[in-house]
Amino acid sequence: MTALGFLYPGHSAEDDYPRMEQMLGSDIRLQVVHTDIGEDAHRVDALLEMGSADRLAAGVEELRLAGAEAVVWACTSGSFVLGREGAHDQVRKLALAAGLPASSTSFAFAHAAREVGATRVAVAATYPEDVTGHFSAFLKDGGVEVVAARGSGIITAAEVGTWGRDEVFALARAGDHPDAEALLLPDTALHTAAYVRDLEAEVGKPVLTANQVTVWEALRLAERRVNAPALGALFTKEPPVQAPVTG
Repeated sequence: MTALGFLYPGHSAEDDYPRMEQMLGSDIRLQVVHTDIGEDAHRVDALLEMGSADRLAAGVEELRLAGAEAVVWACTSGSFVLGREGAHDQVRKLALAAGLPASSTSFAFAHAAREVGATRVAVAATYPEDVTGHFSAFLKDGGVEVVAARGSGIITAAEVGTWGRDEVFALARAGDHPDAEALLLPDTALHTAAYVRDLEAEVGKPVLTANQVTVWEALRLAERRVNAPALGALFTKEPPVQAPVTG
C-alpha cells in the first residue's frame, strides 16, 4: 500500500480524489486534508495568504499520522503567484514541516508537461486574466513555452466547483491552440477527473488538469508508476485518439 497526502484548500472539487483513487486500480490510497482557505478569491493578495506556511503546516500532522509517503499542496494559484523562487521556498518549508518529500500543483504541471513531451502548451484557466498571466510566467520560467493563455474571469473557487462537463469542455475548446503540444487546465477547484480521456479525444493532444497532475506528482515523489488510461496520456504516455468529426 502506498499512501499519498494532499493539502487541499477549502471544499470545491475534492471528490476528484476518491474518484481518481478508484481509477488508479492499485494499492494506492489518496489522503486529503483540507486547509483553511481564508478569503475565497482568485486575487493575488488572497492567494498569497492562502498558501502561507502556517496554513499549510496546520494540516501536515494528520497526513503524517495517516502514513503518507509524500505530500503535495493541491493548489495551483496558491503556489505560482509566489513566482518560481517563492514556490520553491513554499515547497521546501512544507517538506521540512512534514518530514516528507513535497511539491505543489504548479510544479506538477511543469513536470507533467515534460513527461508527455510538451515544450509548447496552451493554458485554459478559470482565473481572471492577471492571475492566468502569473501561471504563464511560472511555466515560462521553468522552460515551458506558453503559446496561448485564456482566463475566464472567475473569482471564487466555490463558483468553479459548480462547473460540470459542458463548462469544462467549453473552457478546453476556447483555450486550445493548434501550436500547443498539450492543453493545461490549472485549477484544483475544477472537476476534471471524469473527463480527461474525453477531453484528449476532443482536442487531439494530452490534456493536463490540476487534480490529475497533482496525483501524478505525488506518485512521482513516492517513486510509483501506475498505468491508468482513464486519467489520460500522462498516466499512459499513449497518444490520444482524435474524435471523429460528425455532422
